[in-house]
Amino acid sequence: MRLSIAFFGFLLGTSAAAAQTPAAPPDSGPPTVSLADAIQRALTIQPVMAQAQGAERNANAGLLSAKGAFLPSLSVGGASSTQSATRYNSSTGQIVQAPSNTSYSGSLSANFNIFEGFARTATLNAARATADAAAAGYTTARYQTILGVQQAYFAALADEELVHVAQVQAQAAQTQLQVAADKLRAGAGVRSDSLSAAVAYGNAEVALLTAQANLDGARVTLGRQVGINGPVRAVSDSTIPVFPDTGAIRATEIGSTPLVAAADAQAHAAGSFVTASKSKYWPTFGVSYSNGYIGPVQPTSAYINTWSYRFSLNWSLFDGFAREQQVTSASVSRDIAISEAADTRRSVNASISQQVISLAAAHTQVAISEQNVASGTEALRVAQEKFKFGAGLLVDVETAESNLAQAQVNLVQARFSYRTALATLAALLGKDL
Repeated sequence: MRLSIAFFGFLLGTSAAAAQTPAAPPDSGPPTVSLADAIQRALTIQPVMAQAQGAERNANAGLLSAKGAFLPSLSVGGASSTQSATRYNSSTGQIVQAPSNTSYSGSLSANFNIFEGFARTATLNAARATADAAAAGYTTARYQTILGVQQAYFAALADEELVHVAQVQAQAAQTQLQVAADKLRAGAGVRSDSLSAAVAYGNAEVALLTAQANLDGARVTLGRQVGINGPVRAVSDSTIPVFPDTGAIRATEIGSTPLVAAADAQAHAAGSFVTASKSKYWPTFGVSYSNGYIGPVQPTSAYINTWSYRFSLNWSLFDGFAREQQVTSASVSRDIAISEAADTRRSVNASISQQVISLAAAHTQVAISEQNVASGTEALRVAQEKFKFGAGLLVDVETAESNLAQAQVNLVQARFSYRTALATLAALLGKDL
């Protein structure tokens, strides 16, 4: 019996010694980035931002082109012609010799469509609406990018805090294992307490490894968000953003949010395309002018001036119902766009209301979790003191440790939920909170 106890004590001593082996010093590790720098980098390199910027540039170019349709088109040209001395006379069928000469010509022409059935005005209105939609789309892309960065950043911070929680719990389990081993050697403990402490320490080590793996994954995700091939460490920040004025948020004009603004602009553009398609029922009227000079190179020779004016009228009376098909197609697109804009307005309104509620709940949960951590810390201290002086059981210490660990995890998750809810609400509103 004494041999068994001695052998078991030897095993516990070995386990305790292994548990006390200092961990390898942490690597200088991945580069560190602040939240502001992470957002700035993401806005520069994320493909969604390049797409939004490209859409805005294309829309502005389309608006410029629509404005240019109200101006006349101008063109200028010139040419030179030289004939050979040997020529063929088609009238006589003979080859004749004539002096070689060179002639020059220059021209200037202008064209202007006076009336196009209001197509230009409708196209200009559609281009303006498209530019507005692209601007709203850029705002949406910007805040969605910021949201993605914040989620990755806060996740990295949360996982880092969870690693710290796991480290504290592993250290506490290691301490309890050492105490149990010492009490067993002194004959003041029981083997069940030692076995329980060893199992608790093993579980704590597994939890620490899992938390570290999650942290590594979160840092790699953050690195991808900011354009770095590899893990990136978020700057530790335990502060909680101030709770915003939810009354002002609820009073926000829904039409000013980027998603609704883009949908409304697209609906307006679709309505303008309907007007443009109806322009084919009207006649078109245009005018053109050209002026040119032609003559030899000798300065003593007079150049011949040729000019012309041209007025044109075109009215398509019947085109096989092609106009009707175009108007119907444009009207269907307009109706769909109007329906989608109305649904987007309702969806954003509901999302804002839900997010405000989630934000308030998360903020309250943070306060409750902080109180639970304080209570769990005190309960663990009391349980450890009782066990140390033989007035308590190890299972009480383990229960208190488990409760504190869960309270700390809940606090980390509550902070993450609050920060994420605030970022999501800012993305919906299209403004910083």
